[in-house]
Amino acid sequence: MIAHAHAGFPNEACGLLGGRPEGTGELFVPTINADASSRTFTIDGPEQVRAEREIEAAGLELIGVVHSHTHTDAYPSPTDVDKASNPFLADWRWLLVSLKYAEPTVRSYTVEDGVIHEEQIVLVEG
Repeated sequence: MIAHAHAGFPNEACGLLGGRPEGTGELFVPTINADASSRTFTIDGPEQVRAEREIEAAGLELIGVVHSHTHTDAYPSPTDVDKASNPFLADWRWLLVSLKYAEPTVRSYTVEDGVIHEEQIVLVEG
């Protein structure tokens, strides 16, 4: 995720997260940011289908979205919160990679009815 964020800089980079229903992320599938913007991201239809198929082929479910913030902290922006209000995205994890500082920061959130909840990230060797 961090390498993909750096590769996409100065634009936001994005991708989808595959995992288990309880929220365990196991597979990051990089996608193209159709917006080609440093402030927003969009995963267009063909990219989303490609990523979803890769996740399903691994025996996982789509559980979230990953994107970078190029100049701000790893915290959901008002645009992110607005996108999270889409019923299709309910229960998704929002993993954010901040490139604001020399050392990238990765944080995870859920957004329910506009309320942001941070989740602890635990790395497990596999």
